[in-house]
Amino acid sequence: MNRSATDLDAHRRAAGLRSGAQAASGHLPALILSAERLAAMIAPGAHGLRRSGPGEDFWQYRPASQGDSARAIDWRRSARSDAQFVRDREAQTAQAAGLWISAGQGMGYSGGPDRPAKADRAHLLALALAMVLLRGGEKVGLLGQPARAGRVQADRLAEQIALAPLKDGDNDAPTPDMLRPNQRLVILSDFLDDPAWVDALLSRATGIGVTGVLMQVLDPDEEAFPWTGAVLFRSLSGATRHDSRDAAGLRDAYLARLAERRDRLRQRALDAGWHFGHHTTDQSPAVALSWLYQVLAG
Repeated sequence: MNRSATDLDAHRRAAGLRSGAQAASGHLPALILSAERLAAMIAPGAHGLRRSGPGEDFWQYRPASQGDSARAIDWRRSARSDAQFVRDREAQTAQAAGLWISAGQGMGYSGGPDRPAKADRAHLLALALAMVLLRGGEKVGLLGQPARAGRVQADRLAEQIALAPLKDGDNDAPTPDMLRPNQRLVILSDFLDDPAWVDALLSRATGIGVTGVLMQVLDPDEEAFPWTGAVLFRSLSGATRHDSRDAAGLRDAYLARLAERRDRLRQRALDAGWHFGHHTTDQSPAVALSWLYQVLAG
């Protein structure tokens, strides 16, 4: 009797797990389709290594040396001097890129049914960018996970991104020890929490040769602060509340603080050799994706 009860309980837990997994992954095909359409707008290319080697792009002329064949000589360039010159090309290879998407409760915010939650837009941008980079032969992975190349990695990333739940609290941040030397990193967040973690992350990144992008994703309401009258402001986790009788009276102070935060992030990124950009969920994701790819490509 006890064994039967135990088996029944295990069966119920398994059924509940399957049901939860199906519900959580229900939008996975839609995410993949949207990301593929978005990624198709960008033409990927290989990145140079700033040294001679196999590749398509011109790197430099150098004097011919013993061992260079007659075919390697650039006779047009050599005709302008008394020496013979070889036209070197720039070596190109796959590079590893890491993606980190904030899972704080605040990323679940959407100001209206006509636009996605910030997390949904960040997921779309991250997956579409990964697809573009993978098509270009690069290795991509979520921060803290192995970076791999190929179509299978795109499917793996889609599942990891789509099934990642939001955290219980409002804040979320990567830790500096997650960084690996010489990788490129894309951080997608609303950056509305305490920005001290950004300073710690970029300080570590500068020391180990990590470059990347900070992309702020906001809802249009967070950008414009349209509220008036009596408004109860509450974080999605419920941890922070503010009851205002005159929301419009807060607008100027809020916008000034947002601009100050953005300027700080931009300057901190610049000091670290990174890029900073911002995007609102009512804008075309193609514009943000194109910018992300261009700055990563240098």
